[in-house]
Amino acid sequence: GCSPVGVLCEIVNDKDGSMARLPDLIEFCKQHNLVLTSIADLVRYRRSSEKLVQRVGDAPARLPTRYGVFDAYAYRSVLDDNEHLALVLGGPFNGQEEPVLVRVHSECCTGDVFGSLRCDCGPQLDFAMKSIAKKGRGVLVYLRGQEGRGIGLAHKMRAYALQDMGRDTVQANQDLGLPVDSREYGVGAQILADLGVADMELMTNNPAKYSGLSGYGLSIKNRVRVEVSANPENEKYLRTKREKMGHWLGVPPNASDTDFANGQHIPGGDSAVGAVVPINGSDALSDLHMSGAESTVGTVAPTNGSDPLPDTKPTS
Repeated sequence: GCSPVGVLCEIVNDKDGSMARLPDLIEFCKQHNLVLTSIADLVRYRRSSEKLVQRVGDAPARLPTRYGVFDAYAYRSVLDDNEHLALVLGGPFNGQEEPVLVRVHSECCTGDVFGSLRCDCGPQLDFAMKSIAKKGRGVLVYLRGQEGRGIGLAHKMRAYALQDMGRDTVQANQDLGLPVDSREYGVGAQILADLGVADMELMTNNPAKYSGLSGYGLSIKNRVRVEVSANPENEKYLRTKREKMGHWLGVPPNASDTDFANGQHIPGGDSAVGAVVPINGSDALSDLHMSGAESTVGTVAPTNGSDPLPDTKPTS
């Protein structure tokens, strides 16, 4: 019969009266048999249980690009007012049985706009748009507000300055007191669902993106590996993503897609998945060309580890 109430308080450490941080709170909850949650948990729950993106306008805009002509759909997040874009070829997808080729791409101003060689974002975006255009059917979801794996453009420059002094991309974020990767993909999943995508072939090297897009009525049938060669400016960055963040980049021989940092398992049979998308070798991306034979822009990602990724090496 009591009215529901909420209490806001700050937990302090018994020893010195300092504010309890997450490790302290985890121990406190274990000791007192309490449930621990966070604002991030609440945001994830809302994104999985509520429709939190709105399509802006009814009809798509025609967007001619150097890769082909796409239908462009604009979306707005009701949580943070960020605006996102979906580029579509071959839609609508409602009721279609064939999996849709999909890339969910995080905004990267430095790589996508200015062609920075410090990351592999620009070449990955080129790879995705070429692959969708070649197939004539697919979706590129461009998520804004995810610059620098979610830390923003200004903090990204601060992190770059630390990397110039020898820190890697993970250490630099940690030195600044920032998350290594704060992105989540519920908004991207809701955009895909709104476009009628049910089954997809996902272009990604990121296991967090793979697991983050599962659910929401979506099924990832295949993973298409997005492989770009390193250059002297980003070789350390790519190795750090592989070794510290579990990205599928040049994994050691005899490793498989199931051998990554967070222990997620890729569903599927023992046969190879994905599809090889051939292009003319002249389409190689100048200094950052696609790895492997120049006759392909993508490679098939197996589930049984029979086709290990080569070591990431700088281009000549």
